[in-house]
Amino acid sequence: MINPTQTTRRDFLIGSASLAAMSLAAGCASRPAPSDARLAVEAAKLSGFYVPENPKYPIFDSSADSLRFTLTRCMTSYRGHACSTSSFVDPDGRIMEWHDFGPLEGPGWASNAVGGAYEMIKFARFTNNPQMERTAVSVLDHVLENGFIDRSSGLIRGYRHVPRNEIVLNFKHNDEWFCPGSTAKIAVQMLLCADLVPQRREALQSAARGYATWLDKQVKPLPSGWFPRRCTVTGAHYTKAAEGGNDKFFSTSADGLFILQLWAEMLDRGFADYRQKLRQGLRAFMDAGGLYASINHDTYDAHENVAYSVAFRVFRRAGQVLDDPALNQYALTQILPNLDRFKMHEDRNGVATRGLLWMEDSWDTSYLWENAEASLAYLEAYSDTRNLKYLSDGLTILRAAAKHHYGPYGFLSEGVDWNNHVGQQHHIDGAKYGAIKYTEPFLNNQHIVEPTVYFLENHAQTKQGRDAKAYLDHEGNVVARVKVS
Repeated sequence: MINPTQTTRRDFLIGSASLAAMSLAAGCASRPAPSDARLAVEAAKLSGFYVPENPKYPIFDSSADSLRFTLTRCMTSYRGHACSTSSFVDPDGRIMEWHDFGPLEGPGWASNAVGGAYEMIKFARFTNNPQMERTAVSVLDHVLENGFIDRSSGLIRGYRHVPRNEIVLNFKHNDEWFCPGSTAKIAVQMLLCADLVPQRREALQSAARGYATWLDKQVKPLPSGWFPRRCTVTGAHYTKAAEGGNDKFFSTSADGLFILQLWAEMLDRGFADYRQKLRQGLRAFMDAGGLYASINHDTYDAHENVAYSVAFRVFRRAGQVLDDPALNQYALTQILPNLDRFKMHEDRNGVATRGLLWMEDSWDTSYLWENAEASLAYLEAYSDTRNLKYLSDGLTILRAAAKHHYGPYGFLSEGVDWNNHVGQQHHIDGAKYGAIKYTEPFLNNQHIVEPTVYFLENHAQTKQGRDAKAYLDHEGNVVARVKVS
């Protein structure tokens, strides 16, 4: 576990083998031509969406702060393994027991233990921090060994209700339903972690394959060929909303995209031949003109920004696995441009919103796990096209998110409530419009780590110093400095 006394960014970064200063050497890796980069920046500025890098607080420091908050304020242990204290906390890490997420921890949607562990491992490897990686592996052991996986059936249960010490299926603390797509996402995260952690590879792959088998046996597609948003423990379709009453987006939720993602990753690893089922699911999505209704389990809207980001990433990955460039083209031309409607090109109501995306028409708060997912989508689009607009948008989102850390411990708000949808009583300092004073440690607080490390590993230019390496963006900003061991 990370020492809880490491509460300053400097201490944490030193613990992560990063330096506050270094001597830069001449020369760096290939980068876009300076004239192209300048033109891209000017075009981005004209759009109004662009946010410049803050040299005093670059995106790397922002990610480090989010991890510092998770690891020093929100961790405990259970049966010998590391886990989160809660899925909903304030800037001091105090548990918000009044909220549905407050009593919960585990791998489920709001708690995101496996996804959080994956991001810790990626950051730990980037900064040469074995202590952080050990904590992350312990979180994986917690999920593997402490009751979330039904090894007889393959079903993965998302949450432990901490006060009751009880494993439950959903964020409403009961076993009436769960979301099969979001649970497939847990299985995908297990496969990604298995790629990184050889000593847990067999266990993680077994759990993921077990859930894929459970899906094959238990969950029947809808007549459209798409997937139910919710089902019961037997796989029977559950048409109600989480709060009760009929869910009008039961048959159109983008939650089903994660099932396609699981099939793609299973196919890529040679675990099963999902070619036909994967193509059928992709076709059902396209035949419907796209299925972008809410992925979040507590929202209800026909068009949720994160649905477009996830759809882009899933179609892109399917195109790679199936060796079908038409799917990549569909992702770039038919899916990704739809994110533009959610972009905020100005600071609204005195709140720093420029460079962020609002969530959906019925709930226009800007939530930060969804923004991190959009950043990933744009950065992956840049990987495929080398279109600097995508790179600029991906980095802009991370720079804008970096403005919403609060308090001394690195806390990143779950979202920016620029229109007072959530309520003034839930805002930092009681402001009428402002950031929300709670977060989900492994999700909204921490998901910015994944696109940040993706950028640093894949697209940053480097300059080697005497004892450290600097990472620069396409504009020449130093966004990270990491000690060379």
